[in-house]
Amino acid sequence: MTDWSLLTHAYGSAEDIPVLLNQIEADPSFERWDDLWSPLCHQGTVYPASFAALPWLAAMALADDQSERLRALVLAGAIVAGADQTHGAGDVRAKYAPEIADLLRVANEHRSTVSDRTGYGYLLQAILGFEGDPVWSGNLTWGLENKAYDVSCPGCEAYLSVEFGDDGYFSTRREDNSRIAFNSDGGFSLSGDCPLGDDAEKAPLQPARPGDLHGIGRRLHAAALADGQRETAATLTYVFGSARCTACSADFCVARRSGAEASCRTTGRHRSLRKPVTPGGAAPQQLQLVP
Repeated sequence: MTDWSLLTHAYGSAEDIPVLLNQIEADPSFERWDDLWSPLCHQGTVYPASFAALPWLAAMALADDQSERLRALVLAGAIVAGADQTHGAGDVRAKYAPEIADLLRVANEHRSTVSDRTGYGYLLQAILGFEGDPVWSGNLTWGLENKAYDVSCPGCEAYLSVEFGDDGYFSTRREDNSRIAFNSDGGFSLSGDCPLGDDAEKAPLQPARPGDLHGIGRRLHAAALADGQRETAATLTYVFGSARCTACSADFCVARRSGAEASCRTTGRHRSLRKPVTPGGAAPQQLQLVP
């Protein structure tokens, strides 16, 4: 029996968690789940109470209701993705190995039952969290849902937006650099509204050919096709494809600049680019994305 009063979450003592869990069981609405997200995974940060909730989330993932099941899996995936943070809960992957294995199994079993694109992206990201992918378990859905990644050019460090949505597939320079916070991994975050100019120069993206994809790119693309998510599969070819800086004309791998070192492993297509990016670092983990 968990003594929640001995654990902490984002706002201090976790003694209120049992009440939140009971409220969800009685009323599994979005608002109730949001009330649980906030203390357990506040802006991606996890705490001892977050992992203590994994057995409950694993049980909730068996719910007959698809929405309830998906919410449990996505929250659990976000929590497990933070296993390597400094949270004071010890080796949580070892401690909760049975629950994580169950969550991974259920997530894979229900991939094909999620019809909407957004929910599917979150489920894929949760699977990557359960598998222990250090990059895409926290970075995949941002691009798929927002249909864009904000990156810096590896050649001139210009701030760029790589777009793959309703407005087309292109890279373009951001207008207002003063409101952008640069990150060490090559990405950046916007501190305010920073729209693209109507007359901004745009460079078409070069998607990776599916047959040239390797590692995590190939696995995600194959999973999306197997699950009938053709739009997601198509978008992934751009995520793992190439873009061109409109400031200096340098070509770069979108996945690598969005924070996924060594994830852009394609052959053939990018050899014709003027400045091909050489993959570096260790090969990505062999994730169990069951087709």
